[in-house]
Amino acid sequence: MRTRQAIAGSALFFIAAPGVVAGLLPWLLTDRYRLPWSTQLGLVAGGWVLIGVATALLLHAFARFALEGLGTPAPVAPTERLVVGGIYRHVRNPMYVAVLAIILGQALLFSSAALIAYAAIAAVAMVSFVKFHEEPTLA
Repeated sequence: MRTRQAIAGSALFFIAAPGVVAGLLPWLLTDRYRLPWSTQLGLVAGGWVLIGVATALLLHAFARFALEGLGTPAPVAPTERLVVGGIYRHVRNPMYVAVLAIILGQALLFSSAALIAYAAIAAVAMVSFVKFHEEPTLA
């Protein structure tokens, strides 16, 4: 896959996957962000920091897939090369970690038990997908 195609495909997948899982669904669970922010300033600040750092991590991971792997995170257009640079040297699945961190950051921001429960369900789904699909595919 060419670099431009990989970038375009990754951008579309970014909207379709993390955009829905870490954006749309939390938006719906928090009544379209109408919930008031936490009354504890530490939770609000921590939530924003977590969201910001995790978003940067997610963008970095997506860029690595497109530029180093010459592919996308989407299973229909996988990378041509194994991605081992950048954050992938330190974290096996940085996209999943980042998405969960964004959800948890929103949970802190809104003091939302629903988002904490959603993050737990999402984590189980992600771990299951890695164990039962990604790992056997790579083996």
